[in-house]
Amino acid sequence: MAKQILIVEDDSFLQGLASRKLQSEGYAVFGAQNSKEAFALLDGGLVPDLFLLDLLLPGVDGFEILKEIQARENVKDVPKIIFSNLSEEKDIKRAQDLGVKEFMIKANFTLDELSEKITQTIGK
Repeated sequence: MAKQILIVEDDSFLQGLASRKLQSEGYAVFGAQNSKEAFALLDGGLVPDLFLLDLLLPGVDGFEILKEIQARENVKDVPKIIFSNLSEEKDIKRAQDLGVKEFMIKANFTLDELSEKITQTIGK
């Protein structure tokens, strides 16, 4: 069975690009543009192998989503990669304190590099 990735990204163009790239590499990709959509998927039974999460989102931000993920026993240990334009040290530290191992700044990475990081994190 393909590894499952939940992408939480409000930029539909970027979400589409990332989804197509990851699907072409054999991953099953689920997309959400906000916390409501993300938690609807999780409440519906999705337990992804990886979260790919933006921090700047409409309504509830990515930090609040991370807090909720950490509070859910069935997904709290799922690897999380932040893919965001927030790049201040305090934001990176805050994400790490919420269980994030990888923090990638969008402007500094290509989709190929993102895909490589995902493969290093969860395999294929």
